[in-house]
Amino acid sequence: MSKICDICGKKASLGYNVSHAHNKTKKRWYPNLQKVKALKEGQTVRMRVCTACIKSGRVQKAGS
Repeated sequence: MSKICDICGKKASLGYNVSHAHNKTKKRWYPNLQKVKALKEGQTVRMRVCTACIKSGRVQKAGS
């Protein structure tokens, strides 16, 4: 299962860890995804949503 937010499409960003000696190793930064039961078109659906979408209110949680 891919690590992509179902609401905003946020996904992993790529870059390097850079040491003091300037050695570079590849690194990925993943979004903080949470499994949430949310309302989508009147149905309760389990979604993977980033915390930024939860905090901003773009997701309406089911049952609350």
